[in-house]
Amino acid sequence: MGKFSLLVPVAVATLRKRWLDFIGSFVALTLGVALIAASGLLVVTSAGLENNDPSAPSLKKLLTFMAGMSGFVSLFVVASTFAFAVAGRRRETALLRAVGATPRQIRLLVIGESVVVSLIASVAGSLLGPALAPLFARWLVDRGAAPEGFTVEFSAGPLLIASAIEVGVAVLGAYAAARRAGRVRPVEALSAAAVDGKVMTPGRWVWAVAYLALFGTVVALFTAMPPGMQQDPQLRDPQNLPVWSLLIDVMAIMALALFAPVVVPPLVRLLTLPVPLAAGAVGMLARQNALAAVRRTVSTATPVFLVIGLTATVVGSTLAFGEARAQQSRAALSAQYVVEPDGGSGLSAAAVRHLRELPGSRTTTIHPTLVSDLGGGMTGGTTAATAVDGDAARTWKLKTKAGSLDALKGSAVAVSSGLAESNDWRVGDRLDATLADGASLTVKVVALVRTPLNLSEVLLPYDTVAAHLTGGKQPTAAFVSTAAGAAAPALGAADGARITPTGQWGSGDDDPRARSDWITMIAILGPALLYALIAIINTMMMSTGDRLRDFATLRLTGGNDRQVLSMVAVEAVLTAATATVLAVLVTTGTQAASLMLINRRVLDAGSALSLSLPWTAIGGSALAALALALLSSVLPARLALRARALDLAGARQ
Repeated sequence: MGKFSLLVPVAVATLRKRWLDFIGSFVALTLGVALIAASGLLVVTSAGLENNDPSAPSLKKLLTFMAGMSGFVSLFVVASTFAFAVAGRRRETALLRAVGATPRQIRLLVIGESVVVSLIASVAGSLLGPALAPLFARWLVDRGAAPEGFTVEFSAGPLLIASAIEVGVAVLGAYAAARRAGRVRPVEALSAAAVDGKVMTPGRWVWAVAYLALFGTVVALFTAMPPGMQQDPQLRDPQNLPVWSLLIDVMAIMALALFAPVVVPPLVRLLTLPVPLAAGAVGMLARQNALAAVRRTVSTATPVFLVIGLTATVVGSTLAFGEARAQQSRAALSAQYVVEPDGGSGLSAAAVRHLRELPGSRTTTIHPTLVSDLGGGMTGGTTAATAVDGDAARTWKLKTKAGSLDALKGSAVAVSSGLAESNDWRVGDRLDATLADGASLTVKVVALVRTPLNLSEVLLPYDTVAAHLTGGKQPTAAFVSTAAGAAAPALGAADGARITPTGQWGSGDDDPRARSDWITMIAILGPALLYALIAIINTMMMSTGDRLRDFATLRLTGGNDRQVLSMVAVEAVLTAATATVLAVLVTTGTQAASLMLINRRVLDAGSALSLSLPWTAIGGSALAALALALLSSVLPARLALRARALDLAGARQ
C-alpha cells in the first residue's frame, strides 16, 4: 500500500502533463454517453407509437437501429481512444517499472485514472443526451418519419444504461492496454518505447476471426433461408432485408477494423512506395513513423475508416435495394402508367376521379394499412397490408403459387407464398384479423402470390377495409391500364400528381420510396457519422499532442518548422489514404453480400444486379475525413511549435 500511495503524485503529474490525452478521452466518452442516451430516450418514448402513414418505416424499428448504430460506433471509438491514450504512455510506464512499480500497481494507477475520467464524462454525457434527443425528434417529425406531436419524455433508465456501458468499455479498453504495458520488463519497455511490438494480440485475433465467421454465416443463412428462419416473419419478410443487410455490413466493418494491425503495415508500405521520391526526407520520415508506431496509425485511422466505411456500405446497400425494388416493381406491373402524388402523402380525390373517368382506361389504387393477429399465427404482432381498390389480377402480373387474384373481392385476402408457408396457410383457409382501428374481420385466403417490395405481403380488397383505415383514405399510388392505341393519361396541375410510364418508374430522384429510404438511412447513420467525424478530430489531436518530443528531436537535429508540419501533413494524408483503401475493401465485400441477398431473395433469375461501388459517397466522405484529419493534426502541431525545442523535448517525459 505504501508503494501505491507513492503513485498518487505520479497520477497528478500525469494529469498535468498529459492533459490533452485526458481531454480527448473525456470528449470521446461524453459524446458517446450523450449519443446512446439520446437514442435510448427516443426508443423508450416511441414504445407503442407509430407513424400515421403505414407506408412509412416503423418508427420504433428505425429508432432501435439508430440506437444500435450509434452504440456500435461510440463503443468502438471509446474503447480505441482509451486504449490509445494508455498505450501512448509507454515511456512513463517503463520509468515507473524501473523505479520499482509492480505490474499490479501500474494497472491500478491506469484503471483509477480511467474510472475518474469516465465517471466525470458520464455525468456530462447524461446532461447532454436529453438536450440532443429533442433535436433528433424534431428532425424525424419534419421529414415525416415520426407523427406530429412526437416529443421526448425524460427517463433515467437510458442515461444510466448509457453511462454504465460506456464506462465499462472505457475501463476495459484502458485495462487491456495497461495489462500489456505492465507485463513488459523495464529494460524492454525503454528500448521498445519508440517502436510498437506485438499489436495484434491473441484476444484481438479471436474477436476478428469470430466477426468474420459471423459475417459469412449470417450472409449464408439469409441467402439460403432455411425452414427454421422461415418461421420468423421478421427474418423471412423481404421488406426487412435492407435492415438485416445493414447489420451484416456492421459485422464486416467490425471484422476488418479488428484486423487493421495486420492489414495496415502492408498498405502503408504499398501506398508510400513513391513517397520518398516525391517528398524526400519528409516523406521518408512520415513513412517510417507510420510503420514504427502501428498502434498510433491504427488508432488514428479507425475513426476515418468508420466514416468512409459506414457511409459507403450504407449508401451502397440503399442504392442497390432501391434499384432492385424499382426493377422488381416494374417487372411485376401490367399497368402502363403509375400515378403518384407530387408532394404530400396521398393522391387527391379529384385526381383519382379524373383517372377513373379517362376513356379506354382502367385504374387501380392502393392504400397502405395495418393488420394484427392475422390467423392467430402472428398473435400480438402487426404487419403491413395493402388495400387494393381495383382489378388486382390485371394490374399486376404476380407469380401465383395457388388460387387467383381474380377472387380478391369481399372478405378475401391474398398473401405472399412465403408468409403462407411460414404459417402453414393454404387457399381456402379462413383467418381472423384485427384491422387498423381495432375492428375484427374474418377473411378467406384466395391466392398465394409472390409480392414485390412495393406491395405488402398481405393484400386486402379496399371495399372491405375502407371504413377501418386510419390516417385518411387517400391512396398512395394509382396504376392506370390503357387499351392498345389509347392516348397517355393526363392530369391538370391542380390535381397535384405526376404520371410516369411503367418503364421509367422508380428511376428518378423524386421517387417517394427512394426518399423514404434516404430518410431512414440518414436517421440511422447520421448521428453515428457525426460522432465519428468528431472522433477524427479528437484522435488526431491526441496523436499530435503525444508527439511533442518527436517534434523537438527533429528541430534539434536541424529540421525547421515547415519540414515538421509537412511531415505531420503527409502522415495525415497517409492515414486517410490507408483508411480509404480499407473502406473500399469492406464496401466491396458488403456490396457483394447485399447483391447475393437481392439476387437470391428479391429478383428473378436473369435480372440480377451487378457489383457497383458508390464512388461518389466514397470520394465525398474520404475528402471530408481528410480535411478534418489535416486540420486537427497540422493546426495543433503549428501551435505546439511556437515553444522552444528544449521545452518540447521535456514536455512528455
